[in-house]
Amino acid sequence: MRIPPALITLLMGMALVLAGLWIGQNVQLLPLDASSNAPVYDSLFKVLFCIGTILFLGITGLLVFSLVRFRRRSGDHSDGAAIEGNLPLEILWTAIPAVVVLFVGIYSYDIYERMGGMSTLNDHGAMHHVMASSMDSQVIQASDLTPPTGRVWAGIGPVGSSQEGIFPVEVTAMQFAFIFHYPDSNITSGELHVPADRPVELRMEARDVIHAFWVPQFRLKQDVIPGQPTVLTFTATKPGIYPIVCAELCGPYHGGMRSTVVVQEEDDFDAWITRNSPAVQAPATA
Repeated sequence: MRIPPALITLLMGMALVLAGLWIGQNVQLLPLDASSNAPVYDSLFKVLFCIGTILFLGITGLLVFSLVRFRRRSGDHSDGAAIEGNLPLEILWTAIPAVVVLFVGIYSYDIYERMGGMSTLNDHGAMHHVMASSMDSQVIQASDLTPPTGRVWAGIGPVGSSQEGIFPVEVTAMQFAFIFHYPDSNITSGELHVPADRPVELRMEARDVIHAFWVPQFRLKQDVIPGQPTVLTFTATKPGIYPIVCAELCGPYHGGMRSTVVVQEEDDFDAWITRNSPAVQAPATA
């Protein structure tokens, strides 16, 4: 009994989709996820990886099959069949990519919005005030751009817009180093120490050219632009030592502009603060 080509195509399509989904969900290409927003980003990556795997396997498989099945046989010098077109097939290969692109666009926008990427863009008045203030003073006073509860925020905002309980760190980017200052304890360090499971707000500024603060394990990258203070808020979830990389070409020694973020348990972090806090001088007596 001859199996209909349509049934074979359907079965192969189902097998292709299942293989792509399995590979996308079980092959781990990303580094360790060590922040609260990493799973949100990873979910988008897995969807894109599944779609990319399905397309790669499908196109490559069809190409290899065509090379073998329709190759010129030995001694065959005739012309190929004159095929004018196939309207249903053309509609199919136009409709499927259109649906995939629309789905990816909507889903990507949802992830970007959940991570807070649209928070400040939707408040043009506040952003205008932030930009105007940054030209007049290093300290910006603007309306609170605190993101809605439950969102992971990684965006531009005014210095001084902290939520209650957020641990602030001032970050200065320059050629070719990151400098971290802890205003609450007056500590300045060449590496970033943060407590685990506690929101941290990086108030970043650049002294010379555009830099970028990137921690792959946190799935966060934020440009640091001269004259435009930026705020990056995150919550580290796994104690450990992770690299900080400048991801924006900033000069001849850009490749060496690296630092480290040390995520510590609360007790260890408090002990580090105590060890590194400047000694308080006793008041002079008459």
